[in-house]
Amino acid sequence: MTSPEDATAVVRLDLRAGAAALATTQAVRDRVAEQLGRAGLPEPDYPLFLVTDTPAGLTDHQLQYELLSGYRAVGETRILVLLVGSSPGSYAGGEEAYLPDRRLVRPTTLRASTTGLVWAGDLRSARTALDRREPDDPASLAVLVDLLSVPDVFVRVLENLRKLPDSIAAPGVRLLEQDLPTEVRDRAWRDALTRFAGEDTGAGDPVDIVPDSRLPEPLRALVTGRDSRGQGHRRPDGQANLAHRTCAESLDRADEDLVALRSFPGLLHPARRDALEADLHQAREDLDGFRALVERALQGGGGAAAPTAEATARLGALGLRVPTADRAGERVGEGLRELAGTLLGDGLALRSVAQHFTALAGRVEPVPGTALLHRLADHSEESVTRGSATEYAAPLRTPGAALLMAGAAGLLGGLWQWPAVLAALVVPVLFVVVALLGANRLRTGRRAARWTVGPRVAAVAGAVAGAAVAYAADPPLWLGGTGLIVGLGLTAEAVRRLWRDAADSWAAGRGTTALRTALDGLDDLLAELVREHWAAEERLYCADAARSVAGMLRATAAAADAQAAPEPLAPAGTGGSGPYEDDDWLSAPSALETPESGAADGDADDGDWAAAYAWDSTPDRNGDHDAGRDDERYGGDPAPYGVPSPAAYPAGPDDAPWESGEGDHAPRWLDREIGEGGPDLVATLAGDLRNTAMAAMAPYWGAVERGQAGALALARTEQRVRELLSAARHHLWHYGVLAPPPYPADHRARTTAAGLLGTDSHRVAELVGREADRGAVVQLSSPEQGALLSRDPGAALWIRFAPGTLQGEIEAAWRKSGSPVEEALWTSSGRYAGLIRLTPLRMGVVDTVLPRQSTCGSTRTDADRAEPSVHAEFREDDRW
Repeated sequence: MTSPEDATAVVRLDLRAGAAALATTQAVRDRVAEQLGRAGLPEPDYPLFLVTDTPAGLTDHQLQYELLSGYRAVGETRILVLLVGSSPGSYAGGEEAYLPDRRLVRPTTLRASTTGLVWAGDLRSARTALDRREPDDPASLAVLVDLLSVPDVFVRVLENLRKLPDSIAAPGVRLLEQDLPTEVRDRAWRDALTRFAGEDTGAGDPVDIVPDSRLPEPLRALVTGRDSRGQGHRRPDGQANLAHRTCAESLDRADEDLVALRSFPGLLHPARRDALEADLHQAREDLDGFRALVERALQGGGGAAAPTAEATARLGALGLRVPTADRAGERVGEGLRELAGTLLGDGLALRSVAQHFTALAGRVEPVPGTALLHRLADHSEESVTRGSATEYAAPLRTPGAALLMAGAAGLLGGLWQWPAVLAALVVPVLFVVVALLGANRLRTGRRAARWTVGPRVAAVAGAVAGAAVAYAADPPLWLGGTGLIVGLGLTAEAVRRLWRDAADSWAAGRGTTALRTALDGLDDLLAELVREHWAAEERLYCADAARSVAGMLRATAAAADAQAAPEPLAPAGTGGSGPYEDDDWLSAPSALETPESGAADGDADDGDWAAAYAWDSTPDRNGDHDAGRDDERYGGDPAPYGVPSPAAYPAGPDDAPWESGEGDHAPRWLDREIGEGGPDLVATLAGDLRNTAMAAMAPYWGAVERGQAGALALARTEQRVRELLSAARHHLWHYGVLAPPPYPADHRARTTAAGLLGTDSHRVAELVGREADRGAVVQLSSPEQGALLSRDPGAALWIRFAPGTLQGEIEAAWRKSGSPVEEALWTSSGRYAGLIRLTPLRMGVVDTVLPRQSTCGSTRTDADRAEPSVHAEFREDDRW
């Protein structure tokens, strides 16, 4: 048998009205394509047909059943026929009269192992004995068809029918339907779409960069790989390394000359200053040569677009070494897909994820050499001169140690009594002489070098203090001489420190520091140029793909915004051009709502049910509204997933009586539990939308990996996104909130019924785990038909089913209550749970007849000869 995984949807056909429109193979295929297309589904490999018919229609619609049985598909075609109403009242040409429901006649076409019949003679929707409902009450039939349209239930029912005689049974059901009111589901859906899409605050807003540790390996290699390849960017024998080494050697000689200048001989002789100035001049010339080489490298390192292989060759000619890519650009598409899945899995909105991809593109995109040319100005000759002037203009700092030594030297040299007190002037005079000599030695043009005045003032102050101490203490002469000698030693050390600092300040003003900074800056600029050329083509492709993905995500967000926009209901009977324009489910009442049964009082024909159950989406194209086209008008296929048409419901505040506590419109075998939405409702729906988006973009990642993520792939993906979002909307409408969408879901467990609906799963567990007795279900058979059922209690087959998302909760409740846990069917639908009992018919009730082929070939056209033709005129009684 077909497994539930192989079946994607159940195609429903109502042969009670409009069967004549399905008289050819093409008409059947068009009807199937229309239903599946409206639901956003492809052509099925394992077709499942749910046919609603009357017992008399089994023989009247033999042609249609033959066309369905011969439907061409990859796998087997399964047909489940739901019979509603009584069988013909006479049999065998009227020779033997029977009451209604005494015989069920079927053609041999329906005797195949892939076909099963469920005969509901009376839907038993009456709440009281005085409530006389029609046997095919539209409100009850819509629920039953909706239940059998669930692929899991369809397959299980058909499997059980194969175990019964003649593959025919009379059903008994007890259902519990859980769902949300229309306005709650509508609001939750819109909020989820808004959360999923995010706010459009502008693509240029700053966004936190994804940490390198969270980037997938293919992207992390491109982002961080270039930063680890800055070493050895100059070839030892290349022009760039030669020019850099020449300038560096000139600066090293200047540093050696500066060391010599800072000594006492440098203070006394001008030769060392001249040598330093000569080396600095040579260093400037060498720096100009290196700067010119860097400029040539930048100009030849790629144009405005991006670095190229030709630009890399030019860099090699200048002696620069660009490392190989080392296959770092492989699996870029895979890395982008993984990053998108990670960010969406973290709950980020689409537009926020798009900003992350835009930031990634800017981070990984290679910068052409011409874009770095403006940074040469930071290391130009004018910049070096300006930096030197800034260093020279900086205020001189007076070291504290020098001030202390000058003051102490003046104090020790002033410990003399009169007339020897004149010796106290020796130390201050030495400080003044050294200051004049040093300023003149470091003269620049007509301007003498600056010299700090602090030590001179400290020496004079110390001498005055020493003289005052000597006048008060009257020290001996040997003490004054000793103090003068020690003071001269301190003076020498202070002068050495002052000359060293002055020489350093003067050399910095001449450019020693600025030249070294410029050389290092130019070399760093070369290293950055080489890094930008590393894996340039791979990084450029990654940046373009990331921007394309960002555009795709923003287009998906726009599609989500369009889904969240209110859609007005189209006028009844106007039809629509799009696949969902007649199915404005956001504005339509809930599938839980049932139409007023009294609206069809007095109309007993089959067309009334079709009008309430089917979508009126096939208006008369030729303007012909005569009675002869009514059957064709009602022959339109039902709404996708068996949802009643919004036009079938009465307008106004009473269109959902069950929401206000009134249950008269629900069949008595159906209980409804309405929630107001749980705390996890919006977050779960937003997660479903993220899974939907990833499923829609799956083909796009292949285009990214193949390098074909162009406008055509983008347009196709945008169309697929819109289709899958619409399909997700229909999935929510039919299967409810509890059922996850049929797309690859994340590994996190879906939340509970309390978190989604605000209801408790205990009631579902109690109903599904109820003892299998005849009081648990309502038999959908008339009293006359009941006499045709098997009397063997063990002959009936039971199906216990509940939403698969509640399996853990229900099994836990069964274990807690001690109820026997039997095999249950866990369905993909989240709306229905309950029991189905399939009771076989008694032996001899079903007559299988061999149809008589038509011989009126003279009246058939060439097109008709391509289709089998079967008349319902037969009398051969072949009982199997």
